[in-house]
Amino acid sequence: MSELAITVIGRDRPGIVADVAEVLARLGANLTDSTMTRLRGHFAMTLICVGPAAADVEAALAPLSADGQLLATVRAVTPDGETAPAGEPYVLAVHGADRMGIVAAMTRLLADVGGNVTDLSTRLTGSLYVVVAEVELPSGTADGLAARLAATAAELGVGATLRPADPDLL
Repeated sequence: MSELAITVIGRDRPGIVADVAEVLARLGANLTDSTMTRLRGHFAMTLICVGPAAADVEAALAPLSADGQLLATVRAVTPDGETAPAGEPYVLAVHGADRMGIVAAMTRLLADVGGNVTDLSTRLTGSLYVVVAEVELPSGTADGLAARLAATAAELGVGATLRPADPDLL
């Protein structure tokens, strides 16, 4: 059995998740981790599964791409195994008027202290831009980072909060 990383992108329509999941189930591939979203009418899904060889899964998914509306890619990955988080879990939320560079500036500050973004979502609604990121921070860095985030947020004209993540919600 191989561990596979699969991406499916394209114009959204009802049934994409069901179609992909059914193909994987027929092949005996066990879906372990996944994320899916719809962005302005476009579908994007990334998943990890354990199953047959990548070429077999790619061939089985090919009919879903036949009309040119979807693109599916499959590649074998090396299993990481179970690992402990590399830091303490936090949630960063940023909101304010949309402008270039918000994500770049905020994620650079996280990276500078050794923080790792484990999940990130952005949403533009009218002129309001919202960023929500789950991050892992090295022990003892949150307070100093929060001050740097607040200063950068003020320069960008947005608000930013950094709070410990509730482990029951993650």
